Amino acid sequence: MTRSLSGTETLPSRRILPIAATLLFSAGILTAATGCASKNYVRSQTTPLIQQTNELDTQTAADHRAIVDTDERAQKGIAGAQSAADAAGQHADAAGDAANAAGQNAQEAYNRVDTLNGIVANLDNYQPVSNVSVTFAFDKAVLTASDKKQLDDFAASLTSTKSYLLEVTGGTDSVGDAQYNYQLSQRRADAVVNYLATKYNVPPHKFYLIGIGKDQQIASDKTSAGRAKNRRVEVKLMTNMGQPATPATTSPSGQ
Repeated sequence: MTRSLSGTETLPSRRILPIAATLLFSAGILTAATGCASKNYVRSQTTPLIQQTNELDTQTAADHRAIVDTDERAQKGIAGAQSAADAAGQHADAAGDAANAAGQNAQEAYNRVDTLNGIVANLDNYQPVSNVSVTFAFDKAVLTASDKKQLDDFAASLTSTKSYLLEVTGGTDSVGDAQYNYQLSQRRADAVVNYLATKYNVPPHKFYLIGIGKDQQIASDKTSAGRAKNRRVEVKLMTNMGQPATPATTSPSGQ
């Protein structure tokens, strides 16, 4: 120990330096330890977050691929369904065209006449077997359920009748244009003929259609009840007692 000029005692300088070095070293170790501890803590906290982030990225990528795959399959399914629908539509159109053509051919095969006189040979030999009359609403040519029931009852005798013909006469009331009424009476007769021909396989040549418009009324047009009776189609079943029906040489006139 040395004494200072003031008279106090001080440690020798060679003892102070080791102590200072020790303190500095300890401080460095403490700082390093603290730094390492901090890094380890941060690493322990961030590592799970990094793993979760990586897992989320992986799942997101997988979900995106699944969405893309599902969308592709859906688009293919939609395209396939559309193709099937288009094909079905084309088939339906073709079937409709064929049905229309068949209906047109059948209507052209019907005998459209003004009267049976001079059209059917030996008409006097034909005898009426049965008849039926169905009525229509104003300006309509559509069969009702009641009309069809009457036609069904009438058609029951067709199978047992030989060498027959069907005289079908359509009529209207006097309301409206005469030419329009002639056409309407034909449409009403067509409705009856198409029903019988389709449901009971009656050959077209068996029918003789007569559209008379308002020319042959069966009731007065002065009342609504009378006009309703005139909006009718009469069907008459006639047979020539077993002899085949023979058309006359005169060509039928059309209306």
